[in-house]
Amino acid sequence: MARSTPEIPNASMADIAFLLLTFFLVTTTINNDKGLSIGLPPPPDPNKKDEVKMQEKNLFKIQVNSSDALLVEGEPMEDVSGLKDMIIKFIKNKGVDPSSSETPEKAIVSFKTDRGTSHKRFVEILDIIQGAYYDIYAEQAGVSNKEFREAASAIGTDPEKRAIYERGKKDYPMNISIAEPTKVGN
Repeated sequence: MARSTPEIPNASMADIAFLLLTFFLVTTTINNDKGLSIGLPPPPDPNKKDEVKMQEKNLFKIQVNSSDALLVEGEPMEDVSGLKDMIIKFIKNKGVDPSSSETPEKAIVSFKTDRGTSHKRFVEILDIIQGAYYDIYAEQAGVSNKEFREAASAIGTDPEKRAIYERGKKDYPMNISIAEPTKVGN
């Protein structure tokens, strides 16, 4: 007489696997990385065809080539440690230096890269530019840079933080022009 081998009942295994999968999908939280917080400009008015005329002195030019070399206002810059101070001085000029920006509203920081520029370098320079504006905003609001950044990230939830944010940005619009990258070699 042949003996049968005992088997584990597996008829409900698929049901159990489905329930476990559902449980993990429902209970798992996914981190939402914020990335770069850059406000896009409003869409252009299709009925309005104005030609933009801007004085060259209201434009602070920063360029990064495909080798990640930095050119600021036409001059090569090896160390980026003084870049933030240069940007702040340009934005806050208010016509004091006739070769620099007339007003904070007209001051534009132009950032242009090549297609070969590394992401790390792009983010590093963009962070310096935004950091310059945040330093100005924090000074305007009378708080530390850290407090201003916290206020900026929580403006929708706390009226007090919204007031700090609005007080800081009052007279200094963040005018950053990120030009389309040029092809390598052009």
